[in-house]
Amino acid sequence: MSVAPSRTLRFTRIRLENWRNFKCVEVELAQRVFLVGPNASGKSNFLDALRFLRDLAAVGGGLQSAVADPRRGGVSRIRSLAARKKTDVSIGVSVGSDDDPDHWQYELSFTQDSRKRALLQREIVTRRGEVIHERPQAEDKADRERRTQTSLEQVNVNREFRELVDFFASVRYLHIVPQLIREPDRSVGRSKDPFGGDFLEQVGTTPRTKRDSYLRQILKVAK
Repeated sequence: MSVAPSRTLRFTRIRLENWRNFKCVEVELAQRVFLVGPNASGKSNFLDALRFLRDLAAVGGGLQSAVADPRRGGVSRIRSLAARKKTDVSIGVSVGSDDDPDHWQYELSFTQDSRKRALLQREIVTRRGEVIHERPQAEDKADRERRTQTSLEQVNVNREFRELVDFFASVRYLHIVPQLIREPDRSVGRSKDPFGGDFLEQVGTTPRTKRDSYLRQILKVAK
């Protein structure tokens, strides 16, 4: 999982509730994080929460498409089987730097309506401890359809926290599969394939200065 540079922002904390196989978990995130565990223990599910935020904020994305993505398959498949009394799915993250770990905080809770659509239950954006945006609002209560979208995907609403939106949209998920790199024909037509089908093509078309910068960062992390 990588995030394109956006000032010095990074994820500093994540909290998941009823997300996949996580009934409730909260983790502080350092600059470099390793997830270690046996197969089917939830490593990919944990990372997918960050990718989910990217899908909410990305151009052409949004709550409904992010939830319905074939990798997720709707609210009922996302929701933890351990969810009983409280069944809302919740994701909360802090975004900042080492000196300012809680510059931004974002919290989203959603459920499913009778048409099996994702329905926003709560959305809060906080900047340095001050709540600058909170839902549901009076308009949401008057018009239920408004709750089928997050504020991240509404440019007429998210101006005050556009930096956070852009940061979420910059998240990239890479799970390189060697077979696909060696046989790119398996993923012909895909762009920015997270499993590496066009990985060598991406490397080759990246401007040299930018590519060298990435390689220096990789070498620094590897050391």
